[in-house]
Amino acid sequence: MTSPSDPGSVYPVGLRLAGRRVVVVGGGQVAHRRVAGLLESRALVTVVSPEVTPALEALVAPGSVTWHERRYAEGDLAGAWYAVAATDDPAVNAAVAAEAERDRVFCARADDRSASSVWTPAVGRQG
Repeated sequence: MTSPSDPGSVYPVGLRLAGRRVVVVGGGQVAHRRVAGLLESRALVTVVSPEVTPALEALVAPGSVTWHERRYAEGDLAGAWYAVAATDDPAVNAAVAAEAERDRVFCARADDRSASSVWTPAVGRQG
């Protein structure tokens, strides 16, 4: 039997997140890239972070993103379909992933691919 973190046991899938709640924990450059992609898929994005980059703040300003200007707290993933743990603190990312696992929410950890229940593939766009 393979473990959940065994890279050979990956099943490729696309997520239809339009109108569905997605929580991104973190406010740096990685979080910004994830939020931008999530907005393209019309997800309802909530960011939890004491601070965000100016580029991410620009997405918050027009109301496209809900920003909770604070540290992550247990329960932040309630009602989420998908989560991204993108802080620079491995303990916080682990806590987000643990809550996601407990609540059956797929979670991408930006800092530890092997501890993620889902991976975000690289995407190339032309035009």
